[in-house]
Amino acid sequence: MRRRDFIKGIVGSTAAWPLAAHAQQTAMPVIGFLNGGSSDGYVAQVAGFHQGLKEAGYIDGQNVKIEYRWADDLYDRLPAMAIDLVRHEVTAILANTPAVRPAQAATKTIPWPILLRLDSLPA
Repeated sequence: MRRRDFIKGIVGSTAAWPLAAHAQQTAMPVIGFLNGGSSDGYVAQVAGFHQGLKEAGYIDGQNVKIEYRWADDLYDRLPAMAIDLVRHEVTAILANTPAVRPAQAATKTIPWPILLRLDSLPA
């Protein structure tokens, strides 16, 4: 599967975000991005993610906001980072493999974390 097709599928599944947001949510959807690695190791994948969002009509800072949390391979930080995203009232959480369980444990109201295997996507 090509990276763009994968990202388009994820972005397409988020079309109902504003409808699924609870009453306290701002008008602009906020994506919580939780990753166990470091941003330096995911530059190409994050650029592809932004491109996929753009192709679906979402531009960071204009009609969607992305809150990034990077654990820098210190996985014990993930639970607190997930709770922080929940406190920021994100609309949905994208999580890579080590971050999925902490994201699930942090909330029962935000849609189930989308398992985004950034480590397996081609650059």
